[in-house]
Amino acid sequence: MSGERRRAGGGDRPRPARMSPADVLRVGGYGLRARPMRVFLSALGIAIGIAAMVGVVGISTSSTEDLNRRLAALGTNLLSVTPGPSLSGDASHLPTESVEMVGNIPDVESVSALGKVDAKVYRNDHIPEAETSGIAVFAARNNLPETTGAELTDGRWLNSANDRYPSVVLGPRAAEQLGVNRAGADVQVWLGDRWFTVIGLLAPNVLTPELDTQALVGWPYAAEHLAFDGYPTVIHVRAVEARVTQVQSILGATANPEKPDEVAVSRPSDVLAAKEATDDTLSGLLLGLGAVALLVGGVGVANTMVISVLERRSEIGLRRSLGATRGQIRNQFLCESQLLSALGGVGGVTLGIAVTIGYASYQGWPSVVPVWAMAGGVGSTLLIGALAGFYPAVRAARLPPTEALATP
Repeated sequence: MSGERRRAGGGDRPRPARMSPADVLRVGGYGLRARPMRVFLSALGIAIGIAAMVGVVGISTSSTEDLNRRLAALGTNLLSVTPGPSLSGDASHLPTESVEMVGNIPDVESVSALGKVDAKVYRNDHIPEAETSGIAVFAARNNLPETTGAELTDGRWLNSANDRYPSVVLGPRAAEQLGVNRAGADVQVWLGDRWFTVIGLLAPNVLTPELDTQALVGWPYAAEHLAFDGYPTVIHVRAVEARVTQVQSILGATANPEKPDEVAVSRPSDVLAAKEATDDTLSGLLLGLGAVALLVGGVGVANTMVISVLERRSEIGLRRSLGATRGQIRNQFLCESQLLSALGGVGGVTLGIAVTIGYASYQGWPSVVPVWAMAGGVGSTLLIGALAGFYPAVRAARLPPTEALATP
């Protein structure tokens, strides 16, 4: 106990006062409260690094969660079949009967197709022929929305009642470039040197984004009036979820039995996964930058603690002369360093969560911050604090009391 003296070996020896963890915490906290501005700036360096790391992880995780939810809604069992280059390097095409042949595969739930039409579309018949705005015209099967998951924002899709008439459905970007914002009997565009009624507008589609820039007309009408050759340009296939890989392996040979090597089969969800992997690589780079910022913050903490030791030499000498041990002095400064880093860590985690929530809300994503990222953020700051405070703490503990008291 403080102030007690015990008899040992026939003489009285002062026994050092014991400091409980609460005492160490109290003394360490006092050291920080005495220099609030310096503590704030040092903790800010730590907080910026942690906020960057937590924010990057949180935004990346939120993006992945949003992608997973969209894929769960759209399905990962959509496959696309397109003609690939021939052995001679020339353009090839799928047989006209390939759609029906693919539909005969037992594990195929639905199949639809698009065919490129050699026609241009304009807002009216006064637009110069060269100003096509990059909008492609395709003939579409009537069951395309059911197969691809495409949805309409206005109007209706092609059906047996209108696919033999000059009717067109526009993708969202195509409609925007044509200046069309609604569908209706009085809304028309100039397509293939004739007027077409805009009967529907598509919503953006994640799995088939190429539909966004297309003008889609009925398959029968395109064949009769737009010189469509009947060759499908892309076949969309919905397979049984558990048999996607097996269906994918035989699609090429089924779509074009004579030239299976001239068929390309892809899975749109894999493209999204690849994009997500690219985003993860960028996130890793940003995470590294956050780690560098955290390291710089740790150097700031070490610098603050070294200066604190130099400024408080007289205090250290006084405590040593009153019986404080080297271990107690060392623990005091280690505690200050840990508290300083912990303040920055908690502030950084809070700021990182706020950034994640704000950005995810702006993008319309679910806000997700992994627990391991928050715990890792605080844990890494405690480690940084221990490393940054070790040398100043040891230096303070080794100061001789007489030398420390003699310091002005």
